[in-house]
Amino acid sequence: MSHTGNFNYPTSVRFGAGRVSELAQACKELGITNPLIVTDPGVANLPMLGDILAQLGDAGLTAGVFQGVRGNPTGENVEDGVQAYAHGGHDGVVGLGGGSPLDVAKAVALMAGQSGGLFDYEDIGDNWTRVDPAGIAPHIAVPTTSGTGSEVGRASVITDSADHTKKIIFHPGMLPPKVICDPALTLGLPKHLTAACGMDALSHNLEAYCAPGFHPMADGIAVEGMALVNQSLRDAVSNGADIAARSDMMAASMMGATAFQKGLGAMHAMAHPIGATLDAHHGLLNAILMPYVLAFNERAVSERLGRAAAYMGIGSTFTDYLNWVLSLREDVEIPHTLEAVGVTREHIQSLAFAASQDAAAGGNPIKVGAPEFEELLTNALLGRL
Repeated sequence: MSHTGNFNYPTSVRFGAGRVSELAQACKELGITNPLIVTDPGVANLPMLGDILAQLGDAGLTAGVFQGVRGNPTGENVEDGVQAYAHGGHDGVVGLGGGSPLDVAKAVALMAGQSGGLFDYEDIGDNWTRVDPAGIAPHIAVPTTSGTGSEVGRASVITDSADHTKKIIFHPGMLPPKVICDPALTLGLPKHLTAACGMDALSHNLEAYCAPGFHPMADGIAVEGMALVNQSLRDAVSNGADIAARSDMMAASMMGATAFQKGLGAMHAMAHPIGATLDAHHGLLNAILMPYVLAFNERAVSERLGRAAAYMGIGSTFTDYLNWVLSLREDVEIPHTLEAVGVTREHIQSLAFAASQDAAAGGNPIKVGAPEFEELLTNALLGRL
């Protein structure tokens, strides 16, 4: 089967190795003549950025680069990006990198023409209606990791430095109108990041699939996304040059973010405050937390995950699915407990409260509040399944 194609779901996607060469064309299709490339210092130091700037220059486009994006991006990162956009006289944004640069790029595109502050548009109630849609700059997403699927999302997760909480900024116009998914851009990703990002993609598909409510399209996408992770994450980690495995993981990442409009759950509700507090990798946190949340949710998801296990070819019961997760984590060298990212008993009470306030908590198939999150965090700290 070919790993190359064009499709419109949920936005216009060019998918295939080498297709970053079409970035200048995508800019022209959106009327962008002077894009601001939003990225992070890691990507900015890779040859791919120079290649992209040369391609844009050859096509008669000017471009600027903003690389001030942290691993857990802050409101200040977005403000700095908006300033760079204005100072450079830019007329569009290109997000290049993992979930953090893509999230900041979407937020910069949003804020390029707004009068309010970033957190005025936090995803609470009808805040999104405050946005002037005409002020959203045209933007393109070019992912270089396979985890968040931020390229097909309508929101950005940004840390508010004032209270160290992760907040979701949302508007339908934040969905990038054009996406270039080039799995060749992920070939240089180190093993530990390939693993953490891949487990993030799994967590999105898994939590969406387990979220209550009726959304058969999300369920169908999520179960196939999990099957792709089973098929290819180990290969992508063990042989980073395997372009077929890299393609499968890039697809699974995009599928997870498409599916989770149905909802997320306790993994994300805990990963958000841990990430904001300890600046730990979001995908790694979801990977560590995954089996503890599964065990907690067993009575609500047993039949459903048995069906998923059968489709994935890993068994036919909830226990088969849980054992597959434990074995996959071990194979790609994910730590078993939160101790590995610096969580201590002293953190648990405040983290549990923050998790109970997180928007993702509402999507968990079993109701979770601060007491349940204390139990889950303690289990994940002690390795108690």
